[in-house]
Amino acid sequence: MFEVNRMGKLSLLRIYDKEQPATGYRILVDRLWPRGVKKERARIDLWSKETAPSTELRKWFNHEDDKYPAFKEKYTAELNDNQATEELVNLVKQKLQQDDVYLIYGAKNQTHNEAVVLLDYLRDLIE
Repeated sequence: MFEVNRMGKLSLLRIYDKEQPATGYRILVDRLWPRGVKKERARIDLWSKETAPSTELRKWFNHEDDKYPAFKEKYTAELNDNQATEELVNLVKQKLQQDDVYLIYGAKNQTHNEAVVLLDYLRDLIE
């Protein structure tokens, strides 16, 4: 008998979406807790605020689409210089061996936000 090595899927999930997967490891990637969301409903396994953009960068970006390319570059630099990033990468690798992993975020803009940058960053290191 042989063992099949199943790898989970790494993807994004907006915390305000009504439909939420019943399974999977859920990592909140925002520095601030999402407004109006109760912790019980969120079912967050890890709040990785240490790897979220710095308060200064978050306020500068302010979810303005025209700033996104520069935001992505600056946030990637922050991730590269952050010790917590390596811990997150290792945890995500480990969890993907067992289950799907969701990067949870609260931003309204689903294409230009920190979770998208982090997803690309993690995929580059893991895949």
